[in-house]
Amino acid sequence: MTTPDLVVGLDSSTQSTKAIAWSREGEALAEGRAPIPLSTPQPGWAEHDPEDWWQAACSALKALTEQIDPARVAGLAISNQRETVAFVDADLRPTRPAIVWLDERAMAEVARLSEALGADEVHRITGKPPDITPVLYRLAWMRRHQPEALEATALLLDVHGYLIGRLTGTPAASWTSADPFGVFDIEAKAWSAPLLSPLGLTPERFAKALPPGSAAGRLTASAAAATGLAEATPVYAAGGDGQCAGLGVDAVRRGRVYLNLGTAIITGTWSDTPRIARSWRTMTSPTGRGYFLEGCQRAGAYFLNWFVDGFCGSSRGGIDGTVFARLEKEAAALPIGAQGLTVCPYLTGVMDPHWNPKARAGFLGVAPHHGQGHFYRAILEALTLESARAVEAMAAAGLAPERILAVGGGANSALWMQMVADATQLPITQSESLEASSLGAGMAAAVGAGWFEGFDAAATAMAREGETRQPNPDTRDTWQALSRRQALAYWAEGASEEATGEADGRAGEGAGDR
Repeated sequence: MTTPDLVVGLDSSTQSTKAIAWSREGEALAEGRAPIPLSTPQPGWAEHDPEDWWQAACSALKALTEQIDPARVAGLAISNQRETVAFVDADLRPTRPAIVWLDERAMAEVARLSEALGADEVHRITGKPPDITPVLYRLAWMRRHQPEALEATALLLDVHGYLIGRLTGTPAASWTSADPFGVFDIEAKAWSAPLLSPLGLTPERFAKALPPGSAAGRLTASAAAATGLAEATPVYAAGGDGQCAGLGVDAVRRGRVYLNLGTAIITGTWSDTPRIARSWRTMTSPTGRGYFLEGCQRAGAYFLNWFVDGFCGSSRGGIDGTVFARLEKEAAALPIGAQGLTVCPYLTGVMDPHWNPKARAGFLGVAPHHGQGHFYRAILEALTLESARAVEAMAAAGLAPERILAVGGGANSALWMQMVADATQLPITQSESLEASSLGAGMAAAVGAGWFEGFDAAATAMAREGETRQPNPDTRDTWQALSRRQALAYWAEGASEEATGEADGRAGEGAGDR
């Protein structure tokens, strides 16, 4: 008989699904990938068809199982895009398109619901300041604008819950996939009836939330046929891709900061208690013990790609396929500060610490000598300093960050990695596997399958580190001066919550005069 010696981390993200088979040592031995189409039916709206999640998962798993014997798989766990909600009937058929975390339709509901429920109380229960990203406000939008569709919905599921439902027949969330919805009590580890009641909802409308690493079911015969996996393959709870990435780089311990340089940029560290502050979102830990404190930039590498696509010949390489290489070379030749060009990076609003979804990006100090390399460098500097300020807030709270572990496509940039090291004055290590979310899910499956006594042992055995870059102490003062200059640029753009409020007030006074 074949001995199960692999676990599968299925990472269902915003744009694609990746299925990767991991060994006990954290080596990726096979993988399959499939795209997920994104629909934008109106400006500011972002939707998925949940059936596309399932088809992408099946395609990725089929590609994976063509490379390995399915009998080798000891278990599977899912890492999922967070804050995306599916509306399904009792048979898991969609009653309307899923609303993706990028969606901005609920902006008016943030202020309305925060006033009704109490912004501080929502923050205390969920760990999330009022913001358009949590599902809470999209549910309020549904209640106000599409109540019939909400009533026709039997279950409100995250991607994790939906896919486990399709794999096993019974939907199941994990603590870390339920938590980002913003209707989950992060201390009680349960759906919050006090937050759901004003929306006319109950916890029973959501999937059961399981501890990470716990059994969620086994593959049905039909799911096995669709995926190529063996029938009755165990499925375990894992959770949100951000938390799984932190687990995948073994950052679930004091002093370590995980940095995901992806579409959104996540800067997080572990805490033994649920510290509540506007400098981060407080998330449940992927181990079920403690919490992750996350600084988050909605438009991270997305902002960079937006610029390159629109102004430099495409982030996908352009005609000659060397666009990024050229821009990196030009940017690396420039001094810190991009010769006076400053960027406010809030292309799709700002989360911590201002929590202002209306904020927008801006370029300040533009001069005739500024070329594409200057803009590219200035964007990297702005994104870097956002993460550096998150690390600084963590240090001020006594969390003692000592080193940074980086994942995501942006970690391939030697320039960006050195910028982060210099701006934070901390060593930064690139994860050997940039697919840390899938690896974190694989660790959850490994713990569930009994390979390790717990998550600490799994992370120690399976996390693999690559190159480390040391900070240059001679750059400290220059980066701090740039940070101060950039803060003034944010105010000039009205990007902070306070500045925007003052600008709105002045606009109102002017309108009254007219």
